[in-house]
Amino acid sequence: MSETKQRRLGGDKRSAGECKASLAAVGDALYVIGGKWKLPIIVAFIDDHGQPKRFNELQRAVKGISARVLSNELKQMELNGFVERKVYTGTPVVVEYILTEYSNTLGEVLHALQAWGTMHRDKILGKRNAKKEVELEEA
Repeated sequence: MSETKQRRLGGDKRSAGECKASLAAVGDALYVIGGKWKLPIIVAFIDDHGQPKRFNELQRAVKGISARVLSNELKQMELNGFVERKVYTGTPVVVEYILTEYSNTLGEVLHALQAWGTMHRDKILGKRNAKKEVELEEA
């Protein structure tokens, strides 16, 4: 890899140990917010201005998610400190989920992912459109 590409990816030259630590940190982040459902669940909260939501409200807001999967995702998000589960005893028992203050730390990450995703999509679609134009010209 050229020196220029190394700088762009890592900012500077790093030791093998620093690279492994950086990759481990990225892996941890992707593990916590990765997968098909975690971001749509977070967006469901954000769309409602972070208001507490009951399980069925979340399931309706996140189209296509099963109750089992939603339950597992919420448990993982609770373990990672992004969601708090509140149980109100009474008749009937009411369980609500709410984003924690810690979940706000995802703001910059999500904006960066959105910006990169938009740039990447434009790049790929641009290549596809250019390829189609060449194919049309050759036909």
